[in-house]
Amino acid sequence: MTEHWYALRSKPRKEEVLWRQLHTQGHEVFFPRLRVNPVNPRARKLRPYFPGYMFVKADIEEIGLSTFQWMPHAMGLVSFGDEPAIVPDHLIYAIQKRVDEISAAGGEIFDGLSHGDKVMINEGPFSGYEAIFDARIPGSERVRVLLQLLNDSRQVPLELDAGQLQKKKEARKNKR
Repeated sequence: MTEHWYALRSKPRKEEVLWRQLHTQGHEVFFPRLRVNPVNPRARKLRPYFPGYMFVKADIEEIGLSTFQWMPHAMGLVSFGDEPAIVPDHLIYAIQKRVDEISAAGGEIFDGLSHGDKVMINEGPFSGYEAIFDARIPGSERVRVLLQLLNDSRQVPLELDAGQLQKKKEARKNKR
């Protein structure tokens, strides 16, 4: 019995249904998702890391390709020619590690943000202002930034929803 990881395609926006179906049937499934901060509070809080795809560990020789080709909400395994593509274990572990890092940071919004980073405020009364990221407020989707107003040398702490920020991209220096 040789089990390998395979990428399984799902129909658009049917990943959750397919994931539950695979679990019910006893398959080992890796469905990476990220926490998001949607504008609509009733919208989904988790978004697939790879929309339309998930990974399933199976012995194709034993269960057959048709198991995944004809499963409701599935579009079959990712294949090259008629041969399903094996996803190496180290790639699955690397994806798990990356998704865990993003989750530990507090979700996609906080990924790559650390104390002292320059951010732009995109919404609200301070929209268009540049600020300095100070901290994530534990247990919420809010952050504290430091804002310098006018010519005052002091920095004013300000609490905002994380969705109102965007990390400022540093300008590249021309090398000539």
